[in-house]
Amino acid sequence: MSRSEEMTNPLGTKPLGGLLLSLAVPAIIANVVNALYNIVDQIFIGQGVGKLGNAATSVAFPLTTVCMAIGLMVGLGSAAGFNLELGGKEEEKARKIAGSAAGALVICGVIICILVRAFLEPMLRVFGATDNILPYAMEYAGITSLGIPFLLFSTGINPLVRADRSPNYSMMAIVVGAVLNTILDPIFIFVFHWGIAGAAWATVISQVISALILVAYFPRFQSVHFSLADFLPRRKDVLLICKLGFNSFFFQFSNVIVQVTLNNVLRIYGEKSVYGADTPIAVAGIVMKVNVIFIALIIGLINGAQPICSYNYGAKKFRRVRETVKLFLKTAVVISTTVWVIFEIFPQPILSLFGGANEDPLYFQFAIPFMRVFLFCVFLNGIQICCATFFPSIGKVAKGAILSFSKQIVFLIPLLLLVPRFFGVEGIAYAQPVTDLLSFALSVLFLIQEFRIMPKEDLE
Repeated sequence: MSRSEEMTNPLGTKPLGGLLLSLAVPAIIANVVNALYNIVDQIFIGQGVGKLGNAATSVAFPLTTVCMAIGLMVGLGSAAGFNLELGGKEEEKARKIAGSAAGALVICGVIICILVRAFLEPMLRVFGATDNILPYAMEYAGITSLGIPFLLFSTGINPLVRADRSPNYSMMAIVVGAVLNTILDPIFIFVFHWGIAGAAWATVISQVISALILVAYFPRFQSVHFSLADFLPRRKDVLLICKLGFNSFFFQFSNVIVQVTLNNVLRIYGEKSVYGADTPIAVAGIVMKVNVIFIALIIGLINGAQPICSYNYGAKKFRRVRETVKLFLKTAVVISTTVWVIFEIFPQPILSLFGGANEDPLYFQFAIPFMRVFLFCVFLNGIQICCATFFPSIGKVAKGAILSFSKQIVFLIPLLLLVPRFFGVEGIAYAQPVTDLLSFALSVLFLIQEFRIMPKEDLE
């Protein structure tokens, strides 16, 4: 082996099993812990405020998802570009991409915060708030909107830190914030008696701390060294970042459309049922946030695999790309199947964590079958999510976008609007597993086609 080969980035040389483990485990922990921000809020709000508090966080959740959409687009897009350029030995281009990403995140965060605060009430009405839910949602979202710049920055910079081969640092930044949130929630809600406002302030404070920890990493970047001028967003770099991260943006933003549609369909058909509108909205919000834990596991896995795929594809080491894909797909199947078993066997204990049952004798009558049906095809979802995120990591943005677009917009939205016409509010849950099955089939087809196109031998 030549000296130049010995000095090659470990993404192109280190054994794949250990490499994926070293990158994916911190990413999984960071993503799961990040997802716990809203889960922990909802648990303590459910216990301390009740069903309407849970429903309020469900109605406000699309705001968080919008931030996740933009943050992940910038974060995953810049990480992919960063590693593709490093794989091609273009360190200056990699540095400018990372700097543009950081600057763009700060600017977007401030703009979104201002817009949300200016149009908060009409926005929450559109998101499905009933007259009972609106006061709680206004209080919660009004406070958490202050944390939007910090949430956006944390979400977007985490993938870049992982791409710089510092997964433990990125994990630490998120874990510290989540642990702080978990400590502050019960203090603010039960000791200070701030109610839903206490949960909101705990979230904002934690997001600020996580963002500051990530800011402190920039002088420590291993692959590149920044100057202040690097953080001025450049149009060319921002366009590249958005192109590479568009699939992640569309996947998350389509979740916003799904969440808003689901809340409104539950409100309309819930009002016609014995359950009323508030209980179905609260339950659906809980189920979707529980599912976010599963999605965080899979996204963490693919986040760990993404730098490997991007670097080796850029370096034309196609055999290594193929081996990486096979490895993370096998891991995704194990994770998906395990989570599916838990969801199907233990819905009542999971739902009980969030309170609300004591306020409504029909709560579990609706909630248990809704959760089991809604999450019935989770065991297939790991492969679909991995495929949709894999394609942008090798620059095949269009394929990833098609997979995300078809799942959320072509399949799920029409089913959410159609199914309750025949089966009422209880039938809304069936839209999700049908969508999952169709999306899985399309994803597998795309992956098979890509493997046929991709060279079987390296072109170094």
